[in-house]
Amino acid sequence: MSNDRVRVRGLSIFRPIIYGNTATALTEKERQTLSHADHTHRWTVAVRSAASAPNSDIVGGADDISHFIKRVTFKLHDTYANPSRNVDKPPFEISETGWGEFEIQIRITFVPESGEKAMTLYHHLKLHPWAAAGEPEIPPLEVAIKHGPVHSWQYDEVVFNDPFQNFLNILTAHPPTPLPKMKRRPVPFHLAHPASLEASRGGVPEFTQLMEKEEQERLEEARKAVIAETDKWRNTLIEKEKEYERLKNLVANQL
Repeated sequence: MSNDRVRVRGLSIFRPIIYGNTATALTEKERQTLSHADHTHRWTVAVRSAASAPNSDIVGGADDISHFIKRVTFKLHDTYANPSRNVDKPPFEISETGWGEFEIQIRITFVPESGEKAMTLYHHLKLHPWAAAGEPEIPPLEVAIKHGPVHSWQYDEVVFNDPFQNFLNILTAHPPTPLPKMKRRPVPFHLAHPASLEASRGGVPEFTQLMEKEEQERLEEARKAVIAETDKWRNTLIEKEKEYERLKNLVANQL
């Protein structure tokens, strides 16, 4: 066996990616040019590198990720013609128009050198802006147009464990662009970031190391809350069991 096809045991190497979509409400004039008159939005779903290029209005995509991704397959709603779309070269994205939100299956096939199985992700297509308190969940189109593009992106890390030596060489020859430490743009819309709602409208989001740290802190707080709640109910159960034993003994002594 060639040394290039020997796995480097005990080593893990990761590559940050984002997946998600951006959507823009169509004007009345734009809708009149479509073959589907009921379509209200133009959207793009994509898999990209996590870092954004400087002064770009595209979320992520600073790096070419085709050295480890061979194909991305997007499975759209069955009402679309040819709902399973293969993209074999960057940019790994497709654009469409539509009127409804639905779940998109995203299957990532890695290059043969990786020896890795394909991975599957799921993304809920987001067309409508996150609503603030008192606002309708689906705003009128003129309001949506005023708010600007809607962004819905998820950060993830593809981890390669015990990589083949030749694939490790490929990865190390293409290091990812580091995420900026602090935000230079509004952060993405996300349910975990309600405070960012107003700041994000009309802006282009960007993932940062600070967001990563904040998310880790939120997860740690949630973990502690779950442990505290579990302990609370465990203690309640213990007290109830003690009460049950007391009542059982009381009944037994009266017989």
